[in-house]
Amino acid sequence: MTDSKSGMRAPRRCAIVQNAYVVRDLDDACKRFHRLYGVGPFVGGSQFELNDHIYRGRPANAVSLRGVFVQVGTLNVELLQILSSPPSSFHDMFVSGKEGFHHVAEFCDDYEQQKAAWVAAGYPVASEFTLSWGVRICYIDARSDFGHMIELYPQDPVIRDMYRQAREAPYHWRGEPLIIPWA
Repeated sequence: MTDSKSGMRAPRRCAIVQNAYVVRDLDDACKRFHRLYGVGPFVGGSQFELNDHIYRGRPANAVSLRGVFVQVGTLNVELLQILSSPPSSFHDMFVSGKEGFHHVAEFCDDYEQQKAAWVAAGYPVASEFTLSWGVRICYIDARSDFGHMIELYPQDPVIRDMYRQAREAPYHWRGEPLIIPWA
C-alpha cells in the first residue's frame, strides 16, 4: 500500500491493541480512571526501567517509570508515570508534570520490517529500548499526522501474557486493591 500524501510505501496494517496515557501520579490516575470508567483492577504498578535507550538515533539514559495495564472493554489502556529526566519519546510530548494521551500500540509479525516501514513512510523512531528480558520495543513519532506516538512490539510471549493478565484480572477481582502486581 502506498501513502497518497507522501508517495512512500505505508507500513503494514496492524491492529491497535492499546491506548496509553502519561500521568503525573500513577496512583491518583488509577483512582480517577476507576471513578470515571468503573474499570479495574490495574495490573503492574512497580517501578521499572527501559534500558539501552536510543533517542532519535543516539544513545541516551534509561527511562525510569511506573506503569499499569487495565482492560476497558476490548481495549487495553496503559497509564505511565515517568520518573526520569529527558530526553525520551515521553518527554517529547509531556514535560514537567503535564499529562495526556501518548501512544497507541501494535504487535508486529516482523518488528524490524514494520519499524523500517514507518521510518520509510516519514515517521522517525523517537525512542527504542530493550526490556529487562531482552526484547526491543520502540516509539514511532507520528505526531505530525496523528498527534501521538506509535509503540511497536514484536510478537513476544511475555508481552502477550501481560495483556492476558490485564484481560483476565477483572474476573477474579473483588474491588480491592485497585492496583495488583504482575503474576
